Parts: sequence; structure tokens; C-alpha cells
Amino acid sequence: MTTLLFDLSGRTALVTGSSRGLGLALARGLAEAGATVVLNGRDAATLSESVSSLVGAGFDVHGKSFDVTVSGEVETAVAAIENEVGPIDILVNNAGIQRRAALVDMTGDEWGAVIETNLTSVFLVGQAVGKRMIERERGKIINICSLMSEVARPSIANYTAAKGGLKMLTRAIAVEWGPHNIQCNGIGPGYFATEMTRPLYEDESFNRRICERTPAGRWGKPEELVGTLVFLASSASDFVNGQVIYVDGGILAGL
Repeated sequence: MTTLLFDLSGRTALVTGSSRGLGLALARGLAEAGATVVLNGRDAATLSESVSSLVGAGFDVHGKSFDVTVSGEVETAVAAIENEVGPIDILVNNAGIQRRAALVDMTGDEWGAVIETNLTSVFLVGQAVGKRMIERERGKIINICSLMSEVARPSIANYTAAKGGLKMLTRAIAVEWGPHNIQCNGIGPGYFATEMTRPLYEDESFNRRICERTPAGRWGKPEELVGTLVFLASSASDFVNGQVIYVDGGILAGL
């Protein structure tokens, strides 16, 4: 009975920004739990390779290339997914970028690109999927937040602002859509070794500082987010709403 709570068989999930990195690991985790998964990315070639890889591993996986920051593309893509694959039961808002610069030198374009991709896209995709979930009176939305939803460090003010906003958007969705049997929660990864964080963990000084600061003494592995994701996507979390679960090796627990 307990294991059935985490079974995602018969459910369809859309994971944005999932053609590589953390998003791909999250998508694979949902597929392993039994879900039909739709990958998303702007690079059609990379997306196709990732879909083929998962299909080849025996999973029910599809791809839909669209820009999560363009309202018209989002609405068209969501409608197509629901028509071609099935109603979206689980939405994982993972798409994100990084543009590092000192705050005093940060350009408007560097600020805007991160806010649009990391925060506004969640509003756009969430709204397109959410209105359909409301009609069905069910749904799970998981937003990929960050340690930077709680703390800051130099050179990523745009990212910190976006992820802080995402934490509060998660709560807003939970409050407004909770009466429709929709649960919206967040996952806050700590420092994980991915393509986007490569410049950080290859920086010997920064890498040493993070490992010393993290009680686990290391960077996270992408697959270590999957358990929390499956919990939040499954019936096991039906009374969990508006929360952010930090998967950070303990870094937020200490000074």
C-alpha cells in the first residue's frame, strides 16, 4: 500500500528545461516511477537526442520544443501536449539560466533574461497548465527553486531575485489553486554538479568553500533530487502544499 502512494503510472508529466542537466535527471526519475513524460527544451536537436535516449531505455517519453518565455508558444505547446499525449497531471517548472555579473555592472539584458526564464516562465507555463488542472480538479506543480530562494552571494543578484520570487509564487499558486485539489510545492537544490555550475566546481577555491560549508562535505548528484520530486508528484504529498523542501546536504542548517 505504501509503495502505491509513490506510483506515477497512468500520469503525464511535463518537465520544462529537461533536455539536459538537472531537468533530464528529474524527467528520468518521473519516468522510472511510471509516468509518461514530456521533455521540453529550446534546442530541438539536443531535445531529440535526450528523448531518444530515454525511449531507448524503455520509458514512455515525448518531446516538445518551445520557448517557455513566449506566451503564445507556451499556450500552443500545452494544448498540443494535452491533445497528443494526454492531460498534464504533473508540471515541473525547471527551466533556468544563469548570467553572472557584479550587481553594479549588471546590464538590463542580463537582469531581464534571468527574470524572464527563471520566474516569468513559471507564471506562463503554470497558468497554461493550471487552468486545465482547475477544470479537472486535480494536479501537481513542482517548482525548482534554489538555496538562493533564501540566501544570496555576490554576482547573481538576478538569479537570487528570480528564485526568491519563485518561492513566493509557489505559495501564491498553492493558496489560489489549493481549493481545486492542486498542490504546488518547490524543491530547493543546494550545490549540484551540473553543466550550469561547472565554472563553480572547477574553481578550486569556490569548490573548497562549498564543501567545507556543506555538512555532507560534497556537491550533490542530480539523481539525489529524484526522491523528493517523486514524493511531491505523487499521492503521498496530497496534504503538502506551498512548501519548499531544500535538498542541500545541510548547508542551510548551519552558519
